[in-house]
Amino acid sequence: MCIHGHFYQPPRENPFTGLIPPEPGAEPFENFNEKIHSECYRPNAELGNFELISFNFGPTLAHWLEAQFPVTHDRIVMSDKRHRRTFGVGNGMAQAYNHTILPLARHRDKATQIRWGIADFAHRFGHAPEGMWLPEMAADIDTLAAMQSLGLRYTLLCPHQVRDPNGDWVDSRMPHYVRLSDNRYLTVFLRDEQMSNRLAFDPGLTASAAHFADWCRDTAHTDSGLFIIATDGETFGHHQHRRQHFLRSLLRTEASRVGFQVTTPGGYLRRHSPTRDVVLVEQTAWSCAHGLARWNTGCACTSGDQRWKLRLRTAFDRLAGSVDALYENECRAWIDAPWKLRDGYINVMLGIIEGPDLLRQFSSRAIPTEATRRLLHLLEAERYCQAMYTSCGLYFEDLGRIETRNNIAYASMSVDQVKLATGLDLSPGLRSDLAAAKSWVTQETGQDIYDNVVAHRRA
Repeated sequence: MCIHGHFYQPPRENPFTGLIPPEPGAEPFENFNEKIHSECYRPNAELGNFELISFNFGPTLAHWLEAQFPVTHDRIVMSDKRHRRTFGVGNGMAQAYNHTILPLARHRDKATQIRWGIADFAHRFGHAPEGMWLPEMAADIDTLAAMQSLGLRYTLLCPHQVRDPNGDWVDSRMPHYVRLSDNRYLTVFLRDEQMSNRLAFDPGLTASAAHFADWCRDTAHTDSGLFIIATDGETFGHHQHRRQHFLRSLLRTEASRVGFQVTTPGGYLRRHSPTRDVVLVEQTAWSCAHGLARWNTGCACTSGDQRWKLRLRTAFDRLAGSVDALYENECRAWIDAPWKLRDGYINVMLGIIEGPDLLRQFSSRAIPTEATRRLLHLLEAERYCQAMYTSCGLYFEDLGRIETRNNIAYASMSVDQVKLATGLDLSPGLRSDLAAAKSWVTQETGQDIYDNVVAHRRA
């Protein structure tokens, strides 16, 4: 048995200040990040639960945790290190950096998100990751190929996201591999849908770890294979009150009592290599039955008029195209590999290196001060373009939600950086495109939100 916790929260920081404003409903805490830390992250770290599970921690959330609650952050990091010393493999997995829906991204943006996620993990945990969590488990072959080419060995998917090449039943109790080009492959583990969903959505079943372990044994009907239960990590204490104690009891006592050996994907892969291939069902995710429509054209998973989603994405795509063209043009005189430079910018974001020093690594000749200034502003513009695609801004039902407003704020910050670098103002085109996206709740448009965001920042 393996329990995997996907620990992630939408970025709640004000994009302009980096601070989370007070949030109604989080009382007695200032905001939901603090509330969830108190109910989930801290108690699970204190109980040693992170040493027993497989987990990924979203980089943007981990950055906040490190700054606000460093003791909890360090306990989580040490859990992976202790697991690695004991079993020869860590139990932490990386995550694509900005929680972008990768199959909807351009190839070079996928590569950047994966590289940034790997770099953040290595910086935080002290070793390269073997596996990566795909945001919303959204997958396509191009994404898997990019992961494999960057040294990753495996990911987690749902059974409905793969099929047997011969039409046979796919056994979710064993790892499989997806064939890529040039005789390459990436291993995929499949979560047990029934066990995962019952744990996540049936609090009555998780009231007793002993009862849940008995149910898992009776449901398994076998004494072989790997049963992966993958769900939001916040289930254990936040979504379900005090379930951190359930998790500790299940993995330390009750699972072994009924015959399960607790393991992780990396540990299991050491002893059981995949022997059968599966075909990836592309453009699928774990949280939407309509492929990837929830983050693109809109679907029945959310209520109301969802046409704003495609119009917002179109506005972002056009802005990103303009920023990319300006960035490439500025790089032409000084940088031979502009997209590798952008990939390397994560080291500036993590505070490992200063911006001018990074530029010197990617240029064969000295870059004048003014050109350095322009390039660094454009790299910041690229950074904010990546942030504006955070999946949370397209996940929910309405354009006016804080997650979408924050994505529009990131877009405005990219516009500001471009203007500082080149003097060009991309806001008229962006505002015009955003005007086509309209809230079915408040009737405000994306242009209204953009103007409000800019006015608030100036104030």
